[in-house]
Amino acid sequence: MIVVAYIIFSFGALRLMVSFINLAFREKPRRGTLYDKPLVSVLIPARNEESNIGTLLGDLDEQLYENVEILVFDDMSEDETAKVVLSHSERDKRIRLIRSEGLPEGWTGKNYACHCLAKEAGGRWLLFLDADVRISGSIIPDMISFANRHRLALISIFPKQIMISTGEKISVPVMNYILLSLLPLVFVRKVMRFPSLSAANGQFMFYDTEIYRRVQPHEKLRNKRVEDIAGARMLKRMRHRIACLTGDDSIKCRMYRDFREAAEGFSKNIIAYFGNSFFAAILFWFVTTFGFIPVFIYLQLWQALAYIGFGFLIRVFVSAASGQNIAQNLFYAIPQQMAAGFFIIKAIINSLKGGYEWKGRSVR
Repeated sequence: MIVVAYIIFSFGALRLMVSFINLAFREKPRRGTLYDKPLVSVLIPARNEESNIGTLLGDLDEQLYENVEILVFDDMSEDETAKVVLSHSERDKRIRLIRSEGLPEGWTGKNYACHCLAKEAGGRWLLFLDADVRISGSIIPDMISFANRHRLALISIFPKQIMISTGEKISVPVMNYILLSLLPLVFVRKVMRFPSLSAANGQFMFYDTEIYRRVQPHEKLRNKRVEDIAGARMLKRMRHRIACLTGDDSIKCRMYRDFREAAEGFSKNIIAYFGNSFFAAILFWFVTTFGFIPVFIYLQLWQALAYIGFGFLIRVFVSAASGQNIAQNLFYAIPQQMAAGFFIIKAIINSLKGGYEWKGRSVR
């Protein structure tokens, strides 16, 4: 057991190093000189988003970068999503509504929506945004400059999360806590040889149009629930350069309104963070939850105290790198850890059941 204790201790030290790297080497796009202003196609898949879509369209209207077309795909919404979009399109002729004619067999709804949007797009760059994202500042020209400077096929951003309810504060930080303590995001861009060193967030995906059309990621991954990470790995296997960043005040998102919504959402993608291995996800949760027990029993006191310090600092570094409230995440650390375990269990149950329901659709 002493060997197990040392392995757990070393894993904690490694996660501390990774979380520090994500804070110390956090990449923030800075606008360079744009010698031209290419057309950017902003592509928004929307299903039952009447409460969000108008706000995002308003944000786009206020962007200083004006050479954009804004295409919204109404994915058979059962609310007033289309009506809101049409209202905005009367004031802003850059906005166009595309209505779904039905979901073909073998496709997930979002993948089909994004595929259809890309077919209609005419821009040099494709910016896929979820309807609940908020953008401001110079995010679009910053993306163009960053992509040109590093010759990137894809830039994805994890938006700064807006959390209001207690349920959100317990659940939403879980994903960044896992990702930013396991993967140095700077490696996503700098290390080309290993597709496993990839990450992406479907809320914000900025593609080089030429490469997107050549690869057709949404079509090839038409039945994948977690197409963003799979698409990033596919691009990297094909030796295309990608980058994944954490957001700041220029890109925010309120993903869920309560714990129930978060559990439904995160349970469909949490296993992808562990290479789609249920075993790895369960092992991670057990080690990060109960690993202190063998460390305290079998190692020296200073090592045990250091291990507790690792856990404290990991949450501090991850929170700072994510733009989240450090004190709040420390206060909710134990509930967040329990929430992670709940999401993993729910993902396993959904897998055994053969799928889950999302926005009124059965997804497998």
